[in-house]
Amino acid sequence: MNREFHRWFSPTLQREMDLLVFGHAGARLLIFPTSKGRFYEWEDRGMIGVLADQIEAGQLQVYCVDSVDEESWYAWWKHPGSRAWRQTEYDRYLCDEVLPMTRAKNPDMTLITLGASFGAYHALNFALRHPELVGRAIGLSGVYDISYWASDFAGGDVYYQNPVAYMANESDPGRLAALQRMDIILAVGRDDRLREQSERLSGVLWNRGIGNALRLWDGWSHDWPYWTQMIRQYIGGHD
Repeated sequence: MNREFHRWFSPTLQREMDLLVFGHAGARLLIFPTSKGRFYEWEDRGMIGVLADQIEAGQLQVYCVDSVDEESWYAWWKHPGSRAWRQTEYDRYLCDEVLPMTRAKNPDMTLITLGASFGAYHALNFALRHPELVGRAIGLSGVYDISYWASDFAGGDVYYQNPVAYMANESDPGRLAALQRMDIILAVGRDDRLREQSERLSGVLWNRGIGNALRLWDGWSHDWPYWTQMIRQYIGGHD
């Protein structure tokens, strides 16, 4: 399997950022780590091995990005607006630096975003903010209301980085049309304390006419063995 490590100084974030690439062709799969996780997390957890057949067959090319969670939502010493602004900068880094890099390496037009737990927030937030770029978004046991991490502050950039907030008011016809074309999967355990987050986002989306698949798994389902089963079921599109 082709494996590449990339590091560059991000002009957007003003720091070095790392990422890993797996595969040589196929749909581009952008994977986000869990809370404060690193770009190598999914490889270390054996999740890349789960996708190995599709990667080696040229059906998927995987991009595992780093996070800046400790500088954004987990930077409790900052004002909530500053936390959200760092998230906005991270979004720009993805749009202006990571995605052009993926397109330069791979002309496949399909982009999938994927994450688990807090990584699911990033995967869905990016997809919902940029539906013209993303064809499929998969959130596993995710957080979609960022209010707690914003200390219940709801103004400024916090609003624009909180999916359940900005999607509840989405009215732009062009964006709605793009969002309605997207394949959205929200998977969560029936006993997961975050179940309400998936159910709430699902309801917000349906209220805007945006179809999505809410999938409730038996039990708790908030750990890597469960997420392994989930990506086996959903990443190939066989929902």
